Amino acid sequence: MNSVLPPLSGHIEQLLRSLSKDHAADLADRFYEVLLTDESAQTFLSSSLVEERLKASLMKWVQDIFRQEGEQKAIFEQHQRKIGEVHARIKVPLRLVMYGASVLKNRMSELVLQSDLDRVDAAHAIMLTDGLIDQAIAIMSEAYMQGSMRRAQVDESYRLFALGQDIAHERDGQIAALLEWLQGVLFQMFDGCVLQPTSLASSPFGLWLTHRAGLIFDGSPSLTAIEAIIARVDSSILPRLITGHETKGDLSEPLGELKNSVQEIKFLLNDLFQSVAGLENGRDPLTRALNRRFLPTILSREISLATNNGAQLSLMMLDVDHFKAINDQWGHSTGDAVLKQVAEIISDNVRLSDFVFRYGGEEFLIVLVETSAEEAHVVAERIREQLASREIRLPVGGTARVTASLGLAAFKDHPDYNELIETADKALYEAKNAGRNRTIIAKAA
Repeated sequence: MNSVLPPLSGHIEQLLRSLSKDHAADLADRFYEVLLTDESAQTFLSSSLVEERLKASLMKWVQDIFRQEGEQKAIFEQHQRKIGEVHARIKVPLRLVMYGASVLKNRMSELVLQSDLDRVDAAHAIMLTDGLIDQAIAIMSEAYMQGSMRRAQVDESYRLFALGQDIAHERDGQIAALLEWLQGVLFQMFDGCVLQPTSLASSPFGLWLTHRAGLIFDGSPSLTAIEAIIARVDSSILPRLITGHETKGDLSEPLGELKNSVQEIKFLLNDLFQSVAGLENGRDPLTRALNRRFLPTILSREISLATNNGAQLSLMMLDVDHFKAINDQWGHSTGDAVLKQVAEIISDNVRLSDFVFRYGGEEFLIVLVETSAEEAHVVAERIREQLASREIRLPVGGTARVTASLGLAAFKDHPDYNELIETADKALYEAKNAGRNRTIIAKAA
């Protein structure tokens, strides 16, 4: 975007630069004070995140506005586009950014009026300040809208892809998971065990409902009804069963409610699946892993869930060691066979509620929901050890052994999913540089 403002000059330029530098911390505090008091900002902002990560960046941004000369101007504008793209990824409401910008302009105007400039120069300085901030916000907004449109297209594309899977198989599998949970509760009751049932929300069925069905059936009244039933089962029915079991009281009422609740969920599940149809294929044709273009949709949603629910979330990056040498020695058909079998091992060791992506040529990215870094390390080591010990069948005959390096990162409240990916990627390269065939957990920042 080309500037239509006159360049900063002389004592006005020096004053604005001095004010933005001397009052950068105050300006940043006022900006985030506005955002933190807005309810919609609480999904991506916290006081600790502002102090630890964001305040320093905004302080630099405020000062950079008044340093736009020559190449610095182009660099600054490029940075504004990047900020706009980040805001789109984490769904920062544009109105909040605009409101925060108005706070910055008002405060800078106050500071200018408190300076020793005469009235004409002060008016000029205020006009320049408002114009420069408006330009930066305009560049951000343009990038924001473009990013939001791309995101909306991918979100819808993923939803259509998810609907296009084997609907009957998926429905039957989830009904079986629901009944298996019920069976586990009943076995504990009638086998004389201490009744310590897993909550329905944290069962395999409950995890699928939160992390898969929430995407596939977003906005469906039946989905909302199932979520309400699960909440009632976990908060009311199970506690009464446990109390009655311990006191050897009458269990007929809570048991009847539990049975009816499961039947109601089954009915609503059938209703959900009957309302969908397959429209798009979104898997990597070789490995059957998810296409990476769905990664923004899924990671953004999982980060939002982790933030709102206080749940753990971990990311795993896996890279097949010396894959180029495999292709060079045995050919690309052998390389393809290796990747297919690596994908099988990964899928065998993660849950249906997790997400496996083909991230690059020989790289896989795995989103492990409700999983700490330590738990992810156990999964990663199991995958690594199974891969190292398995004989990979080669299409040219014979077998080969391959290893993999893995990097892990745990979600640490940063709302931008790129931050999490980059952290896992750094851990992966640390594993490769340390000798490969190992798992590294990213160090806390």
